Amino acid sequence: MKKNRYVQIIEAIFFKHYSEGASRVPFQRSDIIEAAKKLGIKLPKNVGDLIYSFRYRSDLPQSILAKAPENASWVIRPAGTAKYVFELAPVASITPNPKLAEIKIPDATPGVIEKYALNDEQALLAKIRYNRLVDIFTGLTCYSLQNHLRTTAPQIGQVETDEIYIGIDKRGAHYVLPVQAKGGTDKLGIVQFEQDLAVCLAKFPNLICKLIAAQFMRDNIIAIFELEDSEAGIVIVSEKHYRLVPPDELSPEDLKKYSLRSAD
Repeated sequence: MKKNRYVQIIEAIFFKHYSEGASRVPFQRSDIIEAAKKLGIKLPKNVGDLIYSFRYRSDLPQSILAKAPENASWVIRPAGTAKYVFELAPVASITPNPKLAEIKIPDATPGVIEKYALNDEQALLAKIRYNRLVDIFTGLTCYSLQNHLRTTAPQIGQVETDEIYIGIDKRGAHYVLPVQAKGGTDKLGIVQFEQDLAVCLAKFPNLICKLIAAQFMRDNIIAIFELEDSEAGIVIVSEKHYRLVPPDELSPEDLKKYSLRSAD
C-alpha cells in the first residue's frame, strides 16, 4: 500500500538527520519543504499541519518507531522558532481508563452552544466551562482566563494551550490550570503537558500549577485528568469520568451512591 504524503515526508526528514543510536534528531521547518520538493509531493497549504498531525493525531511511521529502544518512543518537540527535534521519551499513554466509574452531572450547557459548536475540541471546552468541571474535579473555584493562548516558552519557542484557568482554594492560594482538550481521534501527548508546564513556570511563577487534560469519550462522557512532572516524566495523578445528563436522569439512588464514595 502506498504511503500517504505526510508519512513519506516525515520519514525523509528523520532519516536525513538520524545517526544510529541517536536520542535526539533536530530538524527545521524548511526541511519539510525540501523533503516535499525532493519527493515530488505537493505540500499542504498549512505546512505546520504535518508536524501537528504527528504530534497529536497520528502515530509516527513504524520505520521511525523501530529506531527507539524498548520502553521508549520518539516524540516531536519544539526547539525554538521554526525548529523541532525528534526526541526519545519514556512510553506514556494518556488515555481514559474504560473501567473507571462514571459520575453523572446535570448538563448546564446552553442549547444554543450545543447547536452552534463548530468542532469536537471547541464543544468539549465549552461543556467543561459551562458545567464547571474544572472546579468539580479539582475542588477549586476556577475562572477561565483565556482560551487558545499562544505564547512563547524558554528553550521551546511558540506554544499553544487550549484554555487557561485561574483557581483559588479555601486558603486563598492561587493556581494556574492549563487545560488540553481533545475530541474525536486526536490524542493527548506528553509534549503538550511539558509545554504547558514551561508556560506556567515562565508566565505564572508565583502560582501553583496543575496540569489538566480532558478527552471526549462515548455517550457524552468526559474524562478529566490531572498530570504532573515526575522523575519518570509526565504521569497521571488523578482521573474522573463525568457524564452530562438532563437533571431528571440524576436519581436519589445516584446521589446516595456518590455520597458513599471516597472523595479522592
